[in-house]
Amino acid sequence: MSGSRESQPGVPGPRTADGDDPLDRAVWRLRSRGCWDDAAALLAPFAAVDPAAALQRSSVLIEQCMYTATGWEAAEEALRAVEAIAHTDDERGAAACERGHLAYASTMFTGRDRADEARSALGRAAALLPPGSAARPLLDFRRGLVAQHLARDPAGAQAAFQRSHAGATAHGDRFLCSFTWRHLAAMAAQSGKLAEARHGFAESLRIREELGYLIGIAPALSALAEVEPEPDASQLRTEAGRLVRLLGGVPAWLADQMRTTADHGSGSGTGTGTSNGTSRG
Repeated sequence: MSGSRESQPGVPGPRTADGDDPLDRAVWRLRSRGCWDDAAALLAPFAAVDPAAALQRSSVLIEQCMYTATGWEAAEEALRAVEAIAHTDDERGAAACERGHLAYASTMFTGRDRADEARSALGRAAALLPPGSAARPLLDFRRGLVAQHLARDPAGAQAAFQRSHAGATAHGDRFLCSFTWRHLAAMAAQSGKLAEARHGFAESLRIREELGYLIGIAPALSALAEVEPEPDASQLRTEAGRLVRLLGGVPAWLADQMRTTADHGSGSGTGTGTSNGTSRG
């Protein structure tokens, strides 16, 4: 993320290597390569007393859940610690946003239905965070995920993603833009707007490569492959598979998808973007 903790109050997120804070740089390098436990350990001494550090540590561990489908208890414990030391509306709102995201992820990956908890927590975050807060774009994005994948409301999801994209752009949050580009592109693909989808997926990939978000590059390559013709699609999938193997099978959901595709034979031509894991990364 291009913003610093000061420019993104109450919202945890990856930091790029061009930041001024050595801790942020170290956490970003570890997090972007899937070393979440190590990143969380670096933050642990500060997280006991600093709500922003506690929030970032919670975000790191929730991201681990999203990419590996493991570590749920550690993420829950870290989030409870955030909620215990949050005192201002911004801090409580950011914690509620994380609570909603964890409940959403748990619903998607564990089969445990926590959809009502996700909606309630994100609604609480919306009530606590002021309209102009830099935390709003992330909240809008997560509400879009819930609308799309839990409420089955594509119109509401698209509106939320568009608000998130506009807000992330205004706040200079390139990391979040890599996600909003990706999800808007997936919706364009589902509507048959392949040129628009290619542009959005390509922008998401470009940003992740520029930021060095290694664990997010394979999903971006795979998504772009869904809307590219051959032989480009196969080349993109090959590169995505190489990165997944390099990272030891992360993201786990993409590794599973690749194994299933290999077992049944890969498709060719342009796809609809519906199988590219857009809810996950």
